[in-house]
Amino acid sequence: MFLLQTQSTASAGPPRSGIETSRATVHRRVLLNQKQRQKRLTWATEKQHWTVAQWSKVLFSDESKFCMSFGNQGARVWRKTGEKEMPKCLKSSVKYPQSVMVWGAMSAAGVGPLCFIKGRVNAASYQEILEHFMLPSAEKLYGDEDFVFQHDLAAAHSAKTTGKWFTDHGITVLNWPANSPDLNPIENLWDIVKRKLRDARPNTLDELKAPICRNFVIKFPKITCTV
Repeated sequence: MFLLQTQSTASAGPPRSGIETSRATVHRRVLLNQKQRQKRLTWATEKQHWTVAQWSKVLFSDESKFCMSFGNQGARVWRKTGEKEMPKCLKSSVKYPQSVMVWGAMSAAGVGPLCFIKGRVNAASYQEILEHFMLPSAEKLYGDEDFVFQHDLAAAHSAKTTGKWFTDHGITVLNWPANSPDLNPIENLWDIVKRKLRDARPNTLDELKAPICRNFVIKFPKITCTV
């Protein structure tokens, strides 16, 4: 088995005399078997000579989850030795916080409208997202020009009925290796949005949705977004 690992370490700086600081280390591992490794290598080899113009034709997409308590995650405080359990050094958390699942798409030309998803995504609901959000995104970003659509190999994406939907609409889908979120540039955009929400304190899901939408668009101010 092969582990593709990225690591980021958050530090509050060197501790002052008599004071300790909490440190958080986050690990993300993508587990790949030998077959998946070979497919990733084949994919990279095929794409290594793609031009900027070719990549500009790709409409990248993905779903991402945003939690109500996101802004409370990763907080760190200075504290003296022995103060670990004091209320002023603690912050409450919710085991199963309310959350929203968001679908979005981006390309070199900008971003499309976000879709806030209710319930689980199956093939039928995913095709509704494609119909009402992906197609308008493509029209806004590409007009009458050709484009290539990218998504991962989630079950709803890989369903036969979804494949037929793309065939019926004459849309080319970019071949994609399994377990490869690190290859999708939209992951960086999701990360930017989540970092901008780090200090947010939403009380309702609507209060959470508004800044998600606003920050998703902020890099591309000519694109409008509706919640």
